[in-house]
Amino acid sequence: MKEGIHPRYESISVKCHCGNTFETRSTKKDDITTEICSACHPFFTGKQKLIDTAGRIERFRKKYGQGK
Repeated sequence: MKEGIHPRYESISVKCHCGNTFETRSTKKDDITTEICSACHPFFTGKQKLIDTAGRIERFRKKYGQGK
């Protein structure tokens, strides 16, 4: 590899909205904030959690009713 052309690969902190934090390595200089991680994702936890983005769930319920 050529010297001086590659970005630095440093340790950073990843923070999730659920409160989980962990360390990883990246070429990004700042910390990363994510909405869903392996501690709160339904695939890994087995729990279903509705994530309402911009009121989509409420608009769907208003348009199609509450369900039967």
